[in-house]
Amino acid sequence: MTTRVLLVDDDSAVREALGQTLDLADLDPVLAASFVAAKDYITADFTGVILSDIRMPGRDGFHLLGYTQGIDADLPVILLTGEGDIPMAVEAMRQGAFGFLEKPCASADLLPIVERALKTRALVLENRRLKAQLQTGDPAARLIFGSSDLSDRLRDQVRQVAGTGAEVLITGAPGTGIPKIAEIVHLMSPLARRPFVKRPAAGLTRDAFDAACDEAKGGTLFLDEIAAMPRDTQFAVTERLEQGAGTRVIAGASTDLSQAAESGAFSPDLYYRLDVMRVRIPALSERPEDIPVMFRQYVAQAADQAGLKPPVITEEVVAALIARDWPGNARALMSEAMRFVLGMEAPRSEGAAHDLGLAEQMARVERSLLTAALRRHGGHASAAAQALKLPRKTFYDKLARYGLRPEDFR
Repeated sequence: MTTRVLLVDDDSAVREALGQTLDLADLDPVLAASFVAAKDYITADFTGVILSDIRMPGRDGFHLLGYTQGIDADLPVILLTGEGDIPMAVEAMRQGAFGFLEKPCASADLLPIVERALKTRALVLENRRLKAQLQTGDPAARLIFGSSDLSDRLRDQVRQVAGTGAEVLITGAPGTGIPKIAEIVHLMSPLARRPFVKRPAAGLTRDAFDAACDEAKGGTLFLDEIAAMPRDTQFAVTERLEQGAGTRVIAGASTDLSQAAESGAFSPDLYYRLDVMRVRIPALSERPEDIPVMFRQYVAQAADQAGLKPPVITEEVVAALIARDWPGNARALMSEAMRFVLGMEAPRSEGAAHDLGLAEQMARVERSLLTAALRRHGGHASAAAQALKLPRKTFYDKLARYGLRPEDFR
């Protein structure tokens, strides 16, 4: 959450006292004695909120409020007055002030409204960032959600394989969105204007495969769960690929296809042909930091589909989301977002976690982040500790507390 507060007051004693109150609350006050001094901070991308006195020489708080509204109507402005003027408070709220406080105000009155304003600002900026991402011309940036290193790596993999024209094998745990990634690869390829045809590989006959290739008309054919394809169809696919299919084939697998090929349960020839280009989709358990980002996107999509206003996603909701294991991955997170939008239930941790206190919820989040770091670094404790910016002893103490062993992740 952003912590910056632009504090504007011409009274130096009041300004310093309020600044100290904010500083003691771990906020980041920026002090200004007038509108002129504060003006340069008031921009559409200002990452904080504004706390301003109303009665100041020259340009007063109402002028500052109007100026701010013209720059960014979603930038919260909290106004202060020492006069207890109720009509003035009403007018301030009418003009768009986020809140109104009477001076002198106790920290118990000041800090809650400032913190609410900061949370509101953080949500506005995040929504803008996500909207800008969706409007870019890069399908990988628009359609693959997440801000973690693993998500960046996934987008890079998709961009890399899209332009090659070679066969692609997309792997990932159930629910990670293999068909969606296949379609993004198609959208980013030179074949994007041609058809994208999807077929479940289970029960797919040779004739049905040939018909699907014809339907694709030189575009892309996606074969979902390729491990379930009948053996004789596997031979037909291999033969057609060797002869030049005329259609790009992308295969999806939520099981370990390499082991199936080694055991003979799947055609080794087809496996190595498909494995020329591989894209692996990380599970949510490997990148818990992406869960809030993805959930916000899914909530926005679900609200748009249902014609409803997106509900507020509180910090309690986010904590409950991160604390869950999500074996169903993105598919399960999407379903949770739809239920949340429809008001069926608020996301909560599994089991009785909704009854847990803050310490217990934070412990679940911490364990999830430790687990994700170990997975990302293949069980190498030093690398995981460095990524989390933790001293080695602190890192190992935390592993012991949660019963985690680096060797289990190698």
